[in-house]
Amino acid sequence: MALVMANTNLDWISMSDKSIITSIGEYLKYQRLTQNKTQAQIAEAAGINRWTMSKIENGEAISLTSLIQILRALRLLNVLDTFTIEKQVSPIELAKLEKKERKRARNKENNLSVDQTGKQNESEW
Repeated sequence: MALVMANTNLDWISMSDKSIITSIGEYLKYQRLTQNKTQAQIAEAAGINRWTMSKIENGEAISLTSLIQILRALRLLNVLDTFTIEKQVSPIELAKLEKKERKRARNKENNLSVDQTGKQNESEW
């Protein structure tokens, strides 16, 4: 018997809030069953009531805190990686940073510089 998976590319934007909650509940139930865990086992590990676990799996809203506790109990907190903020440097700022980047090393013991006449002077640096 072959297992056929539905299209996983949901159009979240066109979905109602209720549909999104239902999809999240179906995902959690699928993950729980894949791990061969009962609702009671996950609820206990998450520190919530089994009734709360049943609610989300049946497409009813629960608190964000409860959702996080369930994800933790299922070891699925990685789904929250999407919420990571990655700072991006603009091309102009990147060019400025690269310009400031050190290109050469100087010998600290020999702080002498050469002037236009070729004479060595002690550096003010």
